[in-house]
Amino acid sequence: MQLRRFRPGDEAALHRVHFSAVHVTAARDYTPEQLEAWASSAPDTAAWARRIQGINPFVVEIDGIIAGYADVQPTGYIDHFFVSADYPRQGVGRLLMDRIHDEAARLGLNTLTSDVSRTAQPFFERFGFRVIEQRQPVRHGVTIPNALMRKDLGRETDRRAGSATVQRFAEQHDDADDAPSYRS
Repeated sequence: MQLRRFRPGDEAALHRVHFSAVHVTAARDYTPEQLEAWASSAPDTAAWARRIQGINPFVVEIDGIIAGYADVQPTGYIDHFFVSADYPRQGVGRLLMDRIHDEAARLGLNTLTSDVSRTAQPFFERFGFRVIEQRQPVRHGVTIPNALMRKDLGRETDRRAGSATVQRFAEQHDDADDAPSYRS
């Protein structure tokens, strides 16, 4: 696994990850109409590219294939967090969440927040997030329930938890081609 920042040209692969995560992984928690409103099978590629470039996510590759991506904004808001349905339970989500925590520490953030799908709520809870409010946002005329979740990072151990995992990853992958890249 390689962890790096988004690069121009990743947009189409990130859309495939997003589409897979929504239409396969989240399918048990949402209707087909909700899934299509959330991740269209016919996206506006220019708008998608602008969106991805704007959030500048972290990307995880496995054998050169993008397996997941996530971002954290300077406000502490996690806008996108998606793992391809082709790579479940392989540590992709954990690596991304640990990197988000490292970035939050680097930015001096005290809180992380995200609007989290029903499917992803248990994953976020395992990392110490709690539901603040259940929401009913409407996208393309369709209600897609989610929850505003929050994690307070007040204790140094919470803020540094990701560093230990990312450091262990780097030590296990000391080949320069496999080492995580953290250039912003």
